[in-house]
Amino acid sequence: MSERRTMILQAAVRVIARRGIRGLRVEELAEEAGVSTALIYYHFGDRAGLLRRTLDHINERAERYTEPAACPDTDPRAHLEQMLLLELQDAPEVVENSMAWGEVRATAVFDPELREQLRASTEEWNEYATDLIRRAQEGGTVRTDVAAGDAAERLTAMVEGLSERWLSGSASLERVRNLLRGAIVVELGPPD
Repeated sequence: MSERRTMILQAAVRVIARRGIRGLRVEELAEEAGVSTALIYYHFGDRAGLLRRTLDHINERAERYTEPAACPDTDPRAHLEQMLLLELQDAPEVVENSMAWGEVRATAVFDPELREQLRASTEEWNEYATDLIRRAQEGGTVRTDVAAGDAAERLTAMVEGLSERWLSGSASLERVRNLLRGAIVVELGPPD
């Protein structure tokens, strides 16, 4: 991806996190990114194209900052736990990304095209978590009676809900992280 496209996408995430999708104006984005509006339309075609690529960018950023230290091959349960907890950290990039993700999720209720892309992203995240749970079951660190897909979906949904509570000031970061740790034990059983 070109450096200019990346700059525009980073600026789009900032503007969405600050003003929401409905508040995203191409003129303001151009100013934020330090480019012309024509360049934005050149790279993304239209506002819908910009939003699609911004969601992709949000997902790519999240993959980078949620990369756990634990190896998924040798300790899939620890990898899963770390991945989920890294979604809840007080780092500027994480806060900005989480705010933008929440805004995309809220907007998708009213936008069928965005809804489909969000569904696919969510499904991919759930599938990865499901795979980690199954591998942890094979390794003996998760109970065998756990329905991996259901547990994965509940845990990823909980991360999203806890993130919204934290970002909206309804709960502290420490509180939401502790709630998530407890939910992991409830869903998967106690660790070894």
